[in-house]
Amino acid sequence: MMLQTAAKDTCFSPRQTLCCRDGRVLDLRQPQVMGILNLTPDSFYAGNRIATTDDLLRRADAMLQAGAAVLDLGGYSTRPGAEDISAEEEKARVLPALETVRGAFPEAILSVDTFRADVAAEAVAIGTDIINDVSGGTLDADMFATAGRLGVPYVLMHMRGTPQNMAQQTHYEDDIVTDLVRYFRDKLALLYAAGVTDVVLDPGFGFAKTPAQSHELLRRLPELALLGLPVLAGLSRKSMVYKPLGLTPDAALTGTIAVNTVALLNGARLLRVHDVAEAVHTVRLVQQTLIPSSS
Repeated sequence: MMLQTAAKDTCFSPRQTLCCRDGRVLDLRQPQVMGILNLTPDSFYAGNRIATTDDLLRRADAMLQAGAAVLDLGGYSTRPGAEDISAEEEKARVLPALETVRGAFPEAILSVDTFRADVAAEAVAIGTDIINDVSGGTLDADMFATAGRLGVPYVLMHMRGTPQNMAQQTHYEDDIVTDLVRYFRDKLALLYAAGVTDVVLDPGFGFAKTPAQSHELLRRLPELALLGLPVLAGLSRKSMVYKPLGLTPDAALTGTIAVNTVALLNGARLLRVHDVAEAVHTVRLVQQTLIPSSS
């Protein structure tokens, strides 16, 4: 975990670092791992569902001990066809959990996985560091202004439609990567105008994309580097991993390691995963291979 303390106005390499709460810096010049803590009862991966506060704390501790640089907590299921829930229900799921994890692990970097500006604002008020918005601001017109006002890093993801209908939104008029570059370019202009300075790009694997489209996107991930920002790869146990192998999410760990390796080789700087230890090991081995030993 490359976490350092620095004054807010002395952040180095701003395009590859995130300036977080209390002036701390998350350095993405080396790839890092974001651990997923799902607070939804219907997460697509049953092994990641959390039933009790003790379970939440145990998992958070295990992820941090394994080397997670960020813990990402979400209370709204974004699996294809997931049930829509109210903002009040989402808050009831995620805000107490964030407060609990913040109290138990005061030095941890926490991210809230939400597309709602009011949920994000309340999460940041209790000590959350990063907003991870799967909708890229498309599902809440107040999100960009809120992120700018709060002054926290923002994960900008590509998605079409909503979790309820995105599976029907997979037709792209142009080349899919060209479409994504255009989407990110336009969204970044709006984010910067709103005062957001630290942005991570998430291509949104599986969100309004078929498995074949997701694999093309993974193969061409270096093309997103033209935008000059760190890229998050959220590939863990997704359909692009298990469907081609004829498996289920429960059996997709080995496949996840494989696609995470490709993502790292293609420039990803943040892996969002259910299985932190395995992802950390993957990062270390890829780095060992790519960076010559000084001995």
